[in-house]
Amino acid sequence: MTDFLIIGSGFYGSVLAERIANVLKKKVIVIDQRSHIGGNCFTDIDKKTGIEYHVYGTHIFHTSNVKVWDYINQFTDFNNYRHQVLSRHKRKIYQMPINLETINSLFKKNLNPKEASIFLKKITKTFQKKDYKNFEDKAKSQIGNKLYSAFIKNYTKKQWNKDPKYLPSSIFNRLPIRLNYNEDYYEQTQWQGIPKYGYTEIFKKLLNNKNIKLILNKKYDLNFKIKPKYLTIYTGPLDRLLNYKFGKLDWRSLKFKKKRLDINDFQGTSVINYPDLSYKFTRIHEPKHLHPERSVFKTNKTLIIEEYPSNNVNEPYYPINDKKNRELHRKYKNYLKSFTKFTFGGRLADYAYYDMDMTISAALKKFEQIKKNI
Repeated sequence: MTDFLIIGSGFYGSVLAERIANVLKKKVIVIDQRSHIGGNCFTDIDKKTGIEYHVYGTHIFHTSNVKVWDYINQFTDFNNYRHQVLSRHKRKIYQMPINLETINSLFKKNLNPKEASIFLKKITKTFQKKDYKNFEDKAKSQIGNKLYSAFIKNYTKKQWNKDPKYLPSSIFNRLPIRLNYNEDYYEQTQWQGIPKYGYTEIFKKLLNNKNIKLILNKKYDLNFKIKPKYLTIYTGPLDRLLNYKFGKLDWRSLKFKKKRLDINDFQGTSVINYPDLSYKFTRIHEPKHLHPERSVFKTNKTLIIEEYPSNNVNEPYYPINDKKNRELHRKYKNYLKSFTKFTFGGRLADYAYYDMDMTISAALKKFEQIKKNI
């Protein structure tokens, strides 16, 4: 018999396993249906180029949470990578998120910050409302029609497979707008970077304890034979766990296409967005730019990864957090409240888009609750 059973070896499950094993000295079994640890943060080495890449899309660690930063630095050092995103529209490269350079370049102007603020107020005036019921209304009220049409509208259509008019306005809140030339995507966070030895090494260290037993390629259901003494912690989708008892939650997924090229550098940066509908993919990743400190950066080989939105419900990435899905998720949560010795959390279980630091923070808070009850 084990003390705790954790389903999922992403950050939420792995952090909890590490804390329970090291602090409480209790035995933990961690199971994962995939063949590897780390969830969507898993990194691997491409054997033909020697380049480490993020298997499920580029992940940049960034946080201003001191507790999270101190915790994660027990398991890794970070390089000095600063994330910049560019967008290719009509064969021209623009800065993303939208900043002063983007505005001046698209409109062929030379505005300073004050002039740009006045300009934005002018081009958004007709789109101002008291209440924004959808993504498109909110976007136009912030950046006007031309910026929206160039960089946001079609990218959003591809990403979500829905007209932006049918997406909640809250999704736009994740897109910053700047009236300066700051190109740092995460300018507001105190720390950012890429783990020097990749994310997978972090998970290996988190789970490296004699009190932790890891079982991969194993699916979990409510009839699972192992019943822990204290608690089962589930980190997967709630609708799948309950065999879609109340219906299926809507998710958007991704698929990736790798290409190896015999050149040193394909695009000059780690990520470029492709908002135009003439491209079926939404982004191209070039992972060697995440580790400029590595010798592989000097070789005449590179790896690029095209990212395609998908409806693959078996690999959920992004919750479609509209009213219908929120209500459905609430049904699942309320139903599970009656379960004894059972709890859940993390991005999939909470049906929420969490950054990595938010997931770690949530796991540390959950551990404090567990510790009080043991």
